[in-house]
Amino acid sequence: MADLNVLAQRHLDAALADEHGRSAELILRDGPMRQTIIALRDGVELAEHNSPAAASLQVLVGSVRVTGQDVTDIRDGRIEVLTHHRHAVLALEDAVFLLTTVTSVEGSVGGPERAR
Repeated sequence: MADLNVLAQRHLDAALADEHGRSAELILRDGPMRQTIIALRDGVELAEHNSPAAASLQVLVGSVRVTGQDVTDIRDGRIEVLTHHRHAVLALEDAVFLLTTVTSVEGSVGGPERAR
């Protein structure tokens, strides 16, 4: 078991000390599901990237903006399903979030299918 409050503070401290203003750690892996804690210093952006088959973003500290096809601001205590389109994540203030992703989905025939 992981204490998210302890991890959030540890990674926020690391992001504030990091020259690039970020810190991340994969904290859970179960089959195709992954959970990663990510901390970003105010104004730091994760550049535009592709989305996995399924994903959610839960803000633990601060607030972030997800940009791409739509723009969504997410504050601490909120969880949102992420877009299935290319997107970026910008810290609107010092922020820590839990990213949950599913890297493959069950295909209708023949078992697991890699997400595109």
